[in-house]
Amino acid sequence: MAAFPGENSRPVLMSVLLHGGIVAALLLAANFSIRPQLSVQPLPLDATVVDSRIVRAAEHAKQDAALKAEEAAAALRQQQAEKVQQAREAEEAQQAQQARAAEQAREAAQARATEQARELTEQRAAKQAQAMRAVEKARAATTAAAAARAEEVLAAKRAVQARKAAEARKAAEASKAAAAKRAAEAKRLADARAAMQADLRRQIAAEEHAEAVQRGPLADQYRASLANRIIHAWIKPPTARKGIDCRVEVTQVPGGEVTSARVTACNGDAAVRQSIENAVYRASPLPDPPDPALFQRVFVFEFKPDE
Repeated sequence: MAAFPGENSRPVLMSVLLHGGIVAALLLAANFSIRPQLSVQPLPLDATVVDSRIVRAAEHAKQDAALKAEEAAAALRQQQAEKVQQAREAEEAQQAQQARAAEQAREAAQARATEQARELTEQRAAKQAQAMRAVEKARAATTAAAAARAEEVLAAKRAVQARKAAEARKAAEASKAAAAKRAAEAKRLADARAAMQADLRRQIAAEEHAEAVQRGPLADQYRASLANRIIHAWIKPPTARKGIDCRVEVTQVPGGEVTSARVTACNGDAAVRQSIENAVYRASPLPDPPDPALFQRVFVFEFKPDE
């Protein structure tokens, strides 16, 4: 509002000067129209004396005319003053309107600035909130990552402890198993040694018994029974002659089943040899020995059918 007159002082001054010039022109014109009537003086004439009433009437007429001229000039001045006042009021109204428009523009600009400031504040607040959310999210992610790493470290420690415990258990079990194995091995060796010693004792006893049996009459009886069994199964071939004397090697299994028979030495021909081997197979199974110590898988006997 205070800046408006200063900005429009030149147009206002020009308007006032223009109206002042118009008023001055009107006043000058009024003076020119009145002055001839007021300055008209009667010329000195040589005349007769006129009635004083006529003179007074003429003076009154002049005065009335001057008064009317004065009133007209005053009315003209009043009109000019009113026009000037109207112009001034119009100028003031225009200035007030311009001031109101400027104030409205200033208020609108201030409102826009306030709205922009509010929007900027809201944007900054939103950005700050977003940044805070991002910071919180990053902090939460960091916390979660740290917790995950701590859990991984704890899990690794637990795994190491579990592995060490398992290794310790395994080592203890291995040591226990090794000790048990050593004990079992020692027992096995002791048992084997004892078994070997027992077998050796049994073998020695069996050998001593077999040796004693082999030297006793049971051996002679057993060998005689084997020879008689084979001789009774022999079918004498036509080429056989008296006094046959052959050595025969026989292989048998427990139970007396003959698995092989071979004449190793003989005074007979091939037919005699073959007949003797056939006789051995026909005599199978051979008789059981009266004492198991007399059993021999491979034995040799003298085939002498004529004795």
